[in-house]
Amino acid sequence: MDLNTLWFILITVLFIGFFVLEGFDYGVGILLPFLGKNDDERRGIINTIGPVWDSNEVWMITAGGAMFAAFPQVYATLFSGAYLVLVLMLLFLIVRGVAFEFRSKRAEARWRNTWDWMLFIGSLGAAVLWGAVVGNLMRGLAIEADMNYYGGLFPLLNPFALWGGVTLVALFVMHGANYLVLRTTGDLEARAKEMAFKGWMAALIATVIFVLWAYFATDILTSGGLIPAVIAAVLLILVGVFVKQGAFGKAFLSGALTIAFATIMVFAGLYPRILISTIKPEY
Repeated sequence: MDLNTLWFILITVLFIGFFVLEGFDYGVGILLPFLGKNDDERRGIINTIGPVWDSNEVWMITAGGAMFAAFPQVYATLFSGAYLVLVLMLLFLIVRGVAFEFRSKRAEARWRNTWDWMLFIGSLGAAVLWGAVVGNLMRGLAIEADMNYYGGLFPLLNPFALWGGVTLVALFVMHGANYLVLRTTGDLEARAKEMAFKGWMAALIATVIFVLWAYFATDILTSGGLIPAVIAAVLLILVGVFVKQGAFGKAFLSGALTIAFATIMVFAGLYPRILISTIKPEY
């Protein structure tokens, strides 16, 4: 195994950690305004991720640092080409982080409700854009021979990439709902159980559409991503089985593994590439 392959595997592992751990964080943030019916319940929901949400972000930072260290040209192309998308994602993350800190500064219901919705917007926006980034990595970017991206913002928000965002949101909602079932009690737990099944149904439908679309629009499944995709599909089905059985610990674990193998699918399909040029594959 050469050094490039070793770094590629390391970056894959870091993104697995990020999507699995930050996935339920985003999911909880998205579900916050809908599952919490009063301030106490919403405070309880936030408390379930309060000790971990910021540490989970470290996986993303470390993955970016590893990419800069191992593949600086890829880092330069990706971060400059997708600059506007990444800045927009950063704004969503800032809104999300500020919402965690500012919500408890005042006791007025309007103040706290505003920051609850800011947390929802930040979590939803970041999840959608992460899905769009993944979709564009799978589909490819308009990269010329000089390793520069030529295309602007709107080509990055193409239908396939945006559906990738929808799919990731659905997976994160499912993951977050299963997490909340394990961390809450009473009426809140009951609503989380109901949402866990609805989230699973949405994730299943969105994922099936995305994978079929990916088969025709990309070469990810034919370039090494098929086996992890099949494993992820089996695990996703198991999530629904465990939710119906009320085995939410197993459902949460299966959901985490689903996201992990979906991430492996993307990177295995990309290998030995990281960025694909839609202008000319040789680039």
